[in-house]
Amino acid sequence: MSKANLELAQKIIEMTLKCGADAADAVVSDSASLSLSARNGKLEDTERAESRDLGLRAMIGQQQAFVSGTAVDDEALARLAQRAVDMASTTPADRFCGFAPQEQLATQWPDLDLADTHEPDADELLDMALACEAEARSHEGITNSEGAGASWGRGITALATSHGFAGSYESTSFSMSCSAIGGTGENMEGDYASHSAHHIEDLDTAKEIGRRTAERTLARLNPRKMPSTKSHVVYDPRVSASILGHLAGAISGSAIARGTSFLRDHMGQQVMADHIQIIDDPQIPRGLRSTAFDGEGLAPQKLQPIENGVLTSWFLDSATARQLDLQSNGRAGRGSGGPPSPSPTNLYMAAGTRAVADLLKDIGTGFYVTELIGMGVNGVTGDYSRGASGFWIENGEISFPVSEMTIAGNLKDMFMNMTPADDLRFRRGVNAPTLLIENMTLAGL
Repeated sequence: MSKANLELAQKIIEMTLKCGADAADAVVSDSASLSLSARNGKLEDTERAESRDLGLRAMIGQQQAFVSGTAVDDEALARLAQRAVDMASTTPADRFCGFAPQEQLATQWPDLDLADTHEPDADELLDMALACEAEARSHEGITNSEGAGASWGRGITALATSHGFAGSYESTSFSMSCSAIGGTGENMEGDYASHSAHHIEDLDTAKEIGRRTAERTLARLNPRKMPSTKSHVVYDPRVSASILGHLAGAISGSAIARGTSFLRDHMGQQVMADHIQIIDDPQIPRGLRSTAFDGEGLAPQKLQPIENGVLTSWFLDSATARQLDLQSNGRAGRGSGGPPSPSPTNLYMAAGTRAVADLLKDIGTGFYVTELIGMGVNGVTGDYSRGASGFWIENGEISFPVSEMTIAGNLKDMFMNMTPADDLRFRRGVNAPTLLIENMTLAGL
């Protein structure tokens, strides 16, 4: 199928050039998925999906247009190619548009082991979901279930350009999740656990996910509301990666080129404490966001945008690199419906040297956050305000659950007052260890 997708991409490029385009590129993606959910020991929902998407870009000089479609017969492809050329001919010129430099195109890439040969059937996924929910419900204090689910997916993506790049890759995904409710009456709380992996052998077991669901749910019972105060905040790994998400947005070449980032004037400056290292590595074997080549055909290399707390680079595709008079660093993401745009791959904060227990003991009192609510972050100013729940820290230990708090600050100050613990684990596309951020404003009662 990878070969067929690549041939299809090259075929529509040839059609587009014959219609009058100076250059063209195409993305073809095939996907198949199967998911099941169960609740209270019974099958609740089954979904099977298959799709093929084709995205085409046509360029006439510095004019470009994007079209997408799903039909792949010759007549439909011819209409798509002509429409792309017609649209490009009436589009205003964009002096930054164009392909990645030909000399930078990837010619070979490693096997990142992103595809599993195992394809589960519905019965296997249902057994996983049922076992996961049964484990959660077996814990005393769990009074209801919001269900459990298991899914599988396979995707094949091909990219071709009229200036010499042709490549394809395949990946699979397995995931499992569970959500439970504990307590009764007005004292009811819910929580969840989930995990995803490219290979089924790397996926947490149903028993592990169900147990974690129950433990998290029961720990939240009888939450308290705390008064407003200034305090240290500790982000659990479930939510600490969100801080890296805000950084990624702030150092995206698109935001820098538009002047809409609070870090736009900080290249080469200290923006975090000098013990902070942040890495983006696109070629981690089996990494959830690993990629052999980016959305423009470049071979992305490991990048360290924060080195000893100093900002060293933006995330760049070719267009934003041209706007900033720089070179792309292979961070072009690409879908079938629009142009490439810069985005991180496997982004993570390097582990610190201190155990979580030691960090808690040192701060004595604070707020341990396990859930964040809302998106109150201003990318232009760095102002930060999000709803949160978690646990109160007393005498250096997690003491009791807390709900309905708001955390506020500014990302510039937060970045300079971060301390990572030593518990980094790679479980998502963006990963960070437990993270202490000192002196934040908490709004409560």
